[in-house]
Amino acid sequence: MIRLSILFLVILSLSGFIDKDSSDLVKSNYWYIAGPAKETQETINVIREKEHLVRVTAKDFPVGEIELNVMITPSESNDGAATNLSDKSKCIIITYKTNQLIKLQAREGNEEGTGCMHGGSHPRVDLPASPEKFTTTKIPWTNFRQDGLPDGKLLNIKNLCKFNFVNYTPVSGFFLEIKSVKVEL
Repeated sequence: MIRLSILFLVILSLSGFIDKDSSDLVKSNYWYIAGPAKETQETINVIREKEHLVRVTAKDFPVGEIELNVMITPSESNDGAATNLSDKSKCIIITYKTNQLIKLQAREGNEEGTGCMHGGSHPRVDLPASPEKFTTTKIPWTNFRQDGLPDGKLLNIKNLCKFNFVNYTPVSGFFLEIKSVKVEL
């Protein structure tokens, strides 16, 4: 039985998805928020540490977009160094619940590969609303396209900084809850 357990752990490790805190950005990394949200950045991270859940709700009559983001490699700021993912990395797996469409942007670093400053490339995909229950979705890197367009530039996983979960038009009552964000390293 012990040998079978060890074999199972080795297989999970080789697949890139061993379930440890460092592979789940909800458990391991600090999150940032901008826009008309009820929660502050500090509140989001206190809840994240206690409940292993990132939760955001819109203020009443919100004006502007809500942007929730997390660095792939931990950083002391929201503009850290880019991450060079392995050629074996094929996807991201997200477990979430929301009552509005979310645009998931995979932010690339600058051309020099030294940082993740504001601006630059924003290949993205849609996360459809799932208001009643948590949904787990596996998104291949090849699905991320510049501006979400089918013929848009592909994501460069060799220069990947962070993920932005964006609601461009939040309404009163909007919510987003994220249980896990696992990046295949």
